[in-house]
Amino acid sequence: MADASDHTDAARVDRYPWVVLAAFIGLSFLAGGVGNLLQGGDVGARYLLLDRPAWAPPSWAFGVVWPVLYVAIAVAGWRTWRAAGGLRPAAVALGLWSAQLLVNAVWPGVFFGLEAFGPAIAVIALLDVAVIATIAAMARIDRIAAWLLVPYLVWILYATALNTSIWALN
Repeated sequence: MADASDHTDAARVDRYPWVVLAAFIGLSFLAGGVGNLLQGGDVGARYLLLDRPAWAPPSWAFGVVWPVLYVAIAVAGWRTWRAAGGLRPAAVALGLWSAQLLVNAVWPGVFFGLEAFGPAIAVIALLDVAVIATIAAMARIDRIAAWLLVPYLVWILYATALNTSIWALN
């Protein structure tokens, strides 16, 4: 049986959807911005100096892929919030969504900022697990939201393999 707070949350969801979408987009790009700050400067040049596997992407690819992924991450969080009818009913899924963004922001600092390629593997493995858990939690609420995170998962699994290879080569 629904209580009065459920109706209040649902009314809020219907009243300000685009403001909340903007907030989700802002939070997603904030994670990317924090990651950029933590990784330090001249990352493109430093990436090119690393011994990389033949299948490593060119440095420009990161600047193309990440903005698209951050928008998809944001829309997934927003759709989950909307489909659940507010923050409280989506607390587990959005808590995991927030946790994976936090780990996402930390990884560049460990990999590029500290150049700690081995410890970065542990961080990105945690990110892999957090994104898988987020997808599973979101799928219970909104399947489209969960599917929006699949390209992100594929990219970070690729990045996990790349991180591991760079650690082995350097």
